[in-house]
Amino acid sequence: MDFKLKNKNAIVCASSQGLGKAAAIELASEGANVMICSRDKDKLEETAQAIKKISNSKVAYMVTDLSRSEDIDRLYTKAKEILGDIDILINNAGGPPPSAFDNTTDEQWESSFNLTMMSSIRLTRLVLPAMKDKNWGRVINISSVSVKTPVNGLFLSNSLRMGVLGWSKALSDEVAANGITVNSVCPGSTRTNRITSILEAQSKASGTSLEDIEAMASASIPMKRIGEPEDLAALIAFLSSERASYMTGLAIQVDGGSARTFY
Repeated sequence: MDFKLKNKNAIVCASSQGLGKAAAIELASEGANVMICSRDKDKLEETAQAIKKISNSKVAYMVTDLSRSEDIDRLYTKAKEILGDIDILINNAGGPPPSAFDNTTDEQWESSFNLTMMSSIRLTRLVLPAMKDKNWGRVINISSVSVKTPVNGLFLSNSLRMGVLGWSKALSDEVAANGITVNSVCPGSTRTNRITSILEAQSKASGTSLEDIEAMASASIPMKRIGEPEDLAALIAFLSSERASYMTGLAIQVDGGSARTFY
């Protein structure tokens, strides 16, 4: 299947590792030029080299703190200078820290809001004018299955990701006539550094082998395995493509069937 992404230009946020990295690699393998960003310069350089090994697409990177509006402005300016107008935006940021309502401070709410929600709003605001001029664009938000099934101990994430979901759905209505789709992808347990560190901590605390801890974590997933970043990246590439031109306003889980909901 030809996704017709050759020479499309994409910004992929928080893309030096994990889900963002997998998305950037997948888009580049389909022919898209990519601008990647994160706070870690060394990991960005490693990811850029990995992309160059599998693709002839242009790849650029910039150290970026997505909670800072000035960093977002600089990221967009550099992406446009190197790649040109942005056709595809993958909004992504590290998840808010574990939290419960009683011990979450105003400062934690504000910093998590800036990182989780305002980063998406600010970048989307920058890329939309050129997308409207071309009558073509893709905005995809990497969210979480917690918008389908709230996760205990993740109060900030449960709340703010729902905000992103509502904003995304409302925006999809406003820009649909301009040939722009806006969708969210919702990964469940996926083998990222964050999940691996959680499993390792559980293994150490309980004295149970890492293999047994992972088996227990997988037992509640109908597919009986933890997801891989590439599982999500495949959906992102499809939603970025011409093939998904009639799909917008969606929130699609990639969770091995673990969410107990029909929608």
